[in-house]
Amino acid sequence: MSTAQTPQPDATAGPPGAAGTPEHPVDRTPEASGAPDTPAAGPVEHADPVPWRRRLLVGLVAGLLAWGLAALLSPEDGAARQLGAAALVAVAAVAVQHLVLVPDRAAEERARRAESLLAETAATVRGGLRRYDELQHGLTRHTEDMKQLVETRLVPPPRPAEPEPPAPPLVRIESVSDLAANFAEVLSPGLPILSTFVRLEMQRVIGHLSDLTTLTAECPGENHDWMLTLTRAADKSICATSTSVDRTFWNSEPASRYLHAQAEAIEQGVPVRRLFLLESARELDDRLLRLCEEQQVLHIEVRVAVLPELPPHLLRGTTNDFIVYDEAVSFEIDQDLRDVNIRTRLIARQDHVHDRMKRFRELWEAGMSLRELEVRVDDEEDGTWMVDRG
Repeated sequence: MSTAQTPQPDATAGPPGAAGTPEHPVDRTPEASGAPDTPAAGPVEHADPVPWRRRLLVGLVAGLLAWGLAALLSPEDGAARQLGAAALVAVAAVAVQHLVLVPDRAAEERARRAESLLAETAATVRGGLRRYDELQHGLTRHTEDMKQLVETRLVPPPRPAEPEPPAPPLVRIESVSDLAANFAEVLSPGLPILSTFVRLEMQRVIGHLSDLTTLTAECPGENHDWMLTLTRAADKSICATSTSVDRTFWNSEPASRYLHAQAEAIEQGVPVRRLFLLESARELDDRLLRLCEEQQVLHIEVRVAVLPELPPHLLRGTTNDFIVYDEAVSFEIDQDLRDVNIRTRLIARQDHVHDRMKRFRELWEAGMSLRELEVRVDDEEDGTWMVDRG
């Protein structure tokens, strides 16, 4: 019966040349290297990287090499001096290994302390974050509790919705007469005749407004109210013609109000041009000249055209009175065979207004200015102007 034998490092160590072999393993335990014994759970001490046996072996090899070199290079020095030099080299090799290869114990200690401090700091931060999360969770829960308390205890329950008042009945308008009757009922002054008058006037006005949806409206006779209202509504231009039929109009009261309204429009920056159309040169007299001068005093641009003296292409067109407001609406008066004004019309169709403006510009360019009119009147009175008076 054989028993296992435990190898003894100090007793079985081979010669220096056999160190580190499998049969003779190098002892790297803390006891062999001189390191203090540390518990397994604590920080591990760094072992000496080069054992003392290996250091002595290196020193011995260095000494033998130095002895061999000394015996080879200086055989006359004697064995004593050669052995002394070899011993000196061996000691120096061991000392150098100790100084160079031994780790810095102080640096290792500082590193261990830094690692320990870093670990403690990380643990503290983790603990702080955990406490912050707990605090935030508690505040959120407290906020929700307070919100629920306010909603259930402090906020009064909503009142039931009050019924909305009934909407007033809609007035059904089926015709212009119905609309006029409704206005007359609202604006009735009390007297039956005035109530009827309001109703008829409203019916007339609303009828004209309804006609304007088709860009055309008309009324019998002369409508001076339309002319005055359009003059006050214009903000770009007023271009008017005046035929011989209107000659008596300029001495009437409506003409005075009409000229006053045009003077106010001119003050607002609206240019006004008027072209007098004459059927014969016999109408070139002092009365016409004074009429043109009176209107020019009001800053109305005035020109006169004698129809028989116009070029033939300008005679092929209408010669009835018309006024174009803002180049958008044409105010026109129609005459019968006796030169009586029988109808007033408002036309806003763009094609019609365009033709009226073209006609006005052509006649305006062919007309005489006030200065030319003065010379022509003088020549007519002196009988020096040659014209066909037939």
